[in-house]
Amino acid sequence: MHGDPTPAYLTVLAFLGAAVLFVPIFKRLGLGSVLGYLFAGMLLGPSVIGITREPEEIVQFAELGVVFLLFLIGLELNPGRLWAMRKDIFGLGLLQVVLCAGLIMIYPLLLGNSFNTALVAGLGLSLSSTALAMQLIEERGAMRMAYGQTSFAILLMQDLAIVPLLLIVALLAPGETMEGDEVAFSIVTALTALGGIILVGHYLLSPMFRLLARFGGTEIMTAAALLVVLAAATTMMSVGLSMAMGAFLAGVLLAESNYRHELEADIEPFRGLLLGLFFLAVGMTIDLGLVMERWQIILGGLVSMIVFKAAMIYGLVRLFGRDHATATKTGLLLSQGGEFGFVLYTAAATRGVISSDDASLLIAIATLSMVTTPFLIRFLAPRLIPPKPVATLTETFEDAVGDVLIIGFGRFGQLVSQMFLAGGYRPIILDNDAERVTEARRFGSRVFYGEGHRLDVLRSVGAERCQLIAVCTSPAERTNAIVEVIHAQFPEVKVFARAFDRRHALNLLDLGIAYQRRETLDSAIRFGRDALVALGMEATVAGETEERVRKLDSDRLDFQRIEGLVEGHRKWKEVTPEPFTRLAPGDDGDAPPTAPPKKEAAE
Repeated sequence: MHGDPTPAYLTVLAFLGAAVLFVPIFKRLGLGSVLGYLFAGMLLGPSVIGITREPEEIVQFAELGVVFLLFLIGLELNPGRLWAMRKDIFGLGLLQVVLCAGLIMIYPLLLGNSFNTALVAGLGLSLSSTALAMQLIEERGAMRMAYGQTSFAILLMQDLAIVPLLLIVALLAPGETMEGDEVAFSIVTALTALGGIILVGHYLLSPMFRLLARFGGTEIMTAAALLVVLAAATTMMSVGLSMAMGAFLAGVLLAESNYRHELEADIEPFRGLLLGLFFLAVGMTIDLGLVMERWQIILGGLVSMIVFKAAMIYGLVRLFGRDHATATKTGLLLSQGGEFGFVLYTAAATRGVISSDDASLLIAIATLSMVTTPFLIRFLAPRLIPPKPVATLTETFEDAVGDVLIIGFGRFGQLVSQMFLAGGYRPIILDNDAERVTEARRFGSRVFYGEGHRLDVLRSVGAERCQLIAVCTSPAERTNAIVEVIHAQFPEVKVFARAFDRRHALNLLDLGIAYQRRETLDSAIRFGRDALVALGMEATVAGETEERVRKLDSDRLDFQRIEGLVEGHRKWKEVTPEPFTRLAPGDDGDAPPTAPPKKEAAE
């Protein structure tokens, strides 16, 4: 390419550059990637830089991102799980569309608009953005949480509702009428298409992928996955249903297929890029000139829609038996307008049901409402949902009698306690998690509630009388604090401690404890020994290899304790033969952990 880049090439370059620049910034600020895409799109749009004058065309193409997103969601939901959600889909979802539309109609009626205009406005704004809501749910890992499941059920019903809503627009069109036969034909056609996708998916998709996996290549499997998604989406679009609905059905029908994970891997890159492009294009459609010119009407419509919609969804979700937190998050998450509203307003303006100016205003309100949602979830939701009360217990420590003290009763501490009990010793067990203590007592374990670094608690449980104290806590900072107190106040008591990694083990040794053990050392070495046997090595040779690795690890730790972490590792390599000099630092090696360990759950 020796000539100047084509305008299309420059457009792609601008999209990629804006995404790479703004999305990480907004994620770093805690506002999420969606808002970064929207902001980048607004800058690139006709109102600012003007990289393209027809963002609507990009929106139509980028909607494939929503299609791929729904396909991937469908792969996670088998037909049984979908059937279990029928009450939320057809009950809660249907009530949401109808009642939210009725509430939102109030604002345009108060402004003096006709009933038809108010009805179209209410119906369109009652639909939320599937792309935005599902992206926010995915970013937060909330698809299996209560509010994620509830939101998804409502969004699914909204996708189904687009067909009858378009029929209503057609009936409202001046000079046009639809006979009952036409309405019935539209419904039958839609149901036939749905049935056709279900039959094809149930009987043909799995055999097709099985055949391609045997005789085709990786690129053919990817092409087949794209073909299935796009064919199902096109079938739905041809009968007036949403493309995303067809892709979702195809995903559901493949949810129990042996090729599900390969399909996810094939589709995921396309989904990510196209969904990002979709949000960029939506941001480009924001007409800042129109917003500035009629900001009062837009602001009033925006606020009234969000308030009415969030309040109605909250009430309905509570009516269906969900708790306050689930209802609040669902209401805020679905408080915006969506991409299907764009379709409805365009159809209404084309048929003369509403004016083109009204359609532009409604599209502006729906688009701006999508910008507000990440802020509502980030800043408003925590203020409306009171934090769960922290469970507390009051301890007397009257029956704290034993030979050894175990501090920390998570996965590690539970196994240590079993060893003491099997060896005939009476452990005194201390933990600072009230829920874990309560749960342990339900299963018959006498666990005391208290902080292991508090001197008064240690004295109450008789730490000075114990033969040994086992510190089985995490993270490393908490373990160090406990060890320091014990070492200073009870220097005669042996202290054994659980270490997070090699660096932590060296820190504990510097604190003067009697013994430390890295939490993954034994399980990892045993895992490796068994793997060697599975690969064909004799068990005795594998056992000798295990002992050799353990000794070399101990020698390296001694080097590092004397010489320091990095210098000790270097000198250890100089005196150690191959292949052990090639051992690389990792989570349990010479590098510090990249993130603090998560709080462990009880077994």
